[in-house]
Amino acid sequence: MTCSSLKVTLWCICLGMIVACKSAHVKNSSASSAEQNDLTVYVDPYIGTGFHGHVFLGANVPFGAVQLGPTQISEGWDWCSGYHYSDSVIIGFAHTHLSGTGIGDLGDILIMPTTGNVKVTKGTPKDLNSGYSSLFSHSDEVAKPGYYSVLLKRYGIKAELTATERVGFHQYTFPKSSDAHLVIDLKEGIGWDLATVTRLEKLNDSTLIGFRNSKGWAPDQRLFFTIVFSKPIKKFDLYNDQIPVKGTMADGNRIKGVVSFATTENEVVHVKVGISPVSADNALANIQTELPHWNFTKVVNNAKAAWNKELNKVAVQSNDTKRLKIFYTALYHTMIAPSTFNDHNGDYRGTDKQIYRNAPFTNLTTFSLWDTYRGANPLFTLVQHQRVNDMVNSMLAIYQQQGKLPVWHLMGNETNTMPGNSAIPVIADACLKGFNGFDVNLAFEAMKASAMLDERGLNYVKKQGYIPANAELESVSKGMEYSIDDWSIAQVAKMLGKEEDYQYFSKRGANYKNYFDPAIRFVRGRISETEWRTPFSPFITRHMKDDFAEGNSWQYTWLVPHDVEGLVQLMGGEKKFTDKLDSLFVIKGDMGNEASNDITGLIGLYAHGNEPSHHITYMYAYVGQPWKTAEKVRYILDNLYTEKPDGLSGNEDVGQMSAWYVLSSLGFYSANPANGAYVMGSPVFDDVRLTVGENKTFHIQIKNNSPQNLYIQRMTLNGTPYPQSYLLHKDIIKGGELVIEMGSKPSKTWGVAKESWARSLPE
Repeated sequence: MTCSSLKVTLWCICLGMIVACKSAHVKNSSASSAEQNDLTVYVDPYIGTGFHGHVFLGANVPFGAVQLGPTQISEGWDWCSGYHYSDSVIIGFAHTHLSGTGIGDLGDILIMPTTGNVKVTKGTPKDLNSGYSSLFSHSDEVAKPGYYSVLLKRYGIKAELTATERVGFHQYTFPKSSDAHLVIDLKEGIGWDLATVTRLEKLNDSTLIGFRNSKGWAPDQRLFFTIVFSKPIKKFDLYNDQIPVKGTMADGNRIKGVVSFATTENEVVHVKVGISPVSADNALANIQTELPHWNFTKVVNNAKAAWNKELNKVAVQSNDTKRLKIFYTALYHTMIAPSTFNDHNGDYRGTDKQIYRNAPFTNLTTFSLWDTYRGANPLFTLVQHQRVNDMVNSMLAIYQQQGKLPVWHLMGNETNTMPGNSAIPVIADACLKGFNGFDVNLAFEAMKASAMLDERGLNYVKKQGYIPANAELESVSKGMEYSIDDWSIAQVAKMLGKEEDYQYFSKRGANYKNYFDPAIRFVRGRISETEWRTPFSPFITRHMKDDFAEGNSWQYTWLVPHDVEGLVQLMGGEKKFTDKLDSLFVIKGDMGNEASNDITGLIGLYAHGNEPSHHITYMYAYVGQPWKTAEKVRYILDNLYTEKPDGLSGNEDVGQMSAWYVLSSLGFYSANPANGAYVMGSPVFDDVRLTVGENKTFHIQIKNNSPQNLYIQRMTLNGTPYPQSYLLHKDIIKGGELVIEMGSKPSKTWGVAKESWARSLPE
């Protein structure tokens, strides 16, 4: 997203920063300079395209509506983004993709350049020649922020892609051919996606318009488009699946078009594709506003500059180029979504399918909130100030349109995926941190109304404080998440002086205790006040079939980031708490044949590959043992993230897996996602500069940092000794300097005294 692309004037942080990289020559720049360092050289978009990372590969700009990239012929769980590093067949280039999700969708408006006989199906893995698919090699592929290219071996066509916020820009270099084609396939999608109603129409000799409605994870997705060609259309054919359709316009659920022309050797053909949630006219207006020219290199450079603007907000220094590569790729991955879901003029289509004109905020979608509320959204509050306001305003608009805050929102659709109401801690965090670009009273109304519904087990929460295991699937996971949500509402109620609401939701915030069995010191499903679900094993994971979502009791017992002190008490005191926490990282057990693919990145039964575990390593700081946090965090940073395609230990989950790395490598993490504090861990860089506001920088200087010196010895904040094992958001955003001294042995003093412990309600 760029400042000039918005209808309303946004507060944009456009600061140049010093990025001191000892391993390479870096130009100096000041906070007032427009010059930026090229940090995209450290971004490798292939990281996470292997194993179960599911990340998007292709061309886009930060938080853009367009994710233009290759879609492969293989299908299945590891192709949720449409691309997996193991595959070697491309079926075309689509304009929308998800990144890191565990469910596949989108893949809208697929375009494939071909030569020779016209084919209008993708073919099969066993017979590629029966369709238009082509083999490719990674050696003929280039992926950078804002740019993607590949050689389609079958046709000898070089495909190059770039993008603006709402426009995909294609550049195809053809061989000499009397039968060159561009296939537009409105049938094909990714994962659950199924086209329902599609239209393609030739408007003139260079322009096609249409729409694609589909159902999948998003049950009613509506996307409009306009396609403009640099080369006049010599011939245009329409098909409904494989059946030819006469005329220049066709409707159906499998409409395809073929644009044909002759090409000379190495002739370059450009294609612009504007998308819109509102209309083809708006899609054309997006093209006219964002991409009025045909200069492909200029768009590539603009996309690169947009990425550099965002990456430069977090400047780090290290001798380790591998570390820099992992870090800046992670930061890049946190900014693929939430994605823009409006037109350049501010129009968007709401959850109620009504069109809202000239919205005074940038409407966003792809809210993977159960994942991102833990780390990605707190990261945004540090370095994406205006977008936090846009995110909250988007969620409040969704509330007004559907009667509740989003659960997992995708392309104007509520999917109701994952337990909890995880928009609540995100909005509460923004309220408590003082963001004021939205209506705080409406925000509280939306949080309270969403928590008082009778759906998804909330009726039981209101009536008896727990969800019976025989009444709802994933009862424990839902109940534990609702407790975090309710605690968050309580804190905002307290800030607003709503004492009755504060007392009510504080009580509900303690409902996690109703799932805790003191006899075995695990959370588990309960049937009634006197009966637990049996049989029970803390090891067993039955995804979507039992009391837990993507986890087991060993992992969910620790899902109390809002009341760690209360959990310590339930465990029987600090020693028993610590002993059990130690056990989590060494215990081995059979999770059963039905263990979810999400339970990955295991250290004992700590599962870093899935989000419910992400705060757990930081819980040692709540009982005066910060050195154990340092050991666990440093191990994860060093071993569960790499610079290879399989470099993520689980689904990226729309930025959360990467956000954990970004924050933790800086030295702290939002263990409680809504209390305005970050628990210290083990920084891996020598120097950090965070752009935290207009003309404000928070500088972190790390002394004696090394692979062996992983323990914090002492800290000073703006020259004053700082013994606390946590940082406050309000201190960071003021700007200033934190000096951290590291050592090879645990400190006997820093973070050890009780008054220095991390706590659920810091000052």
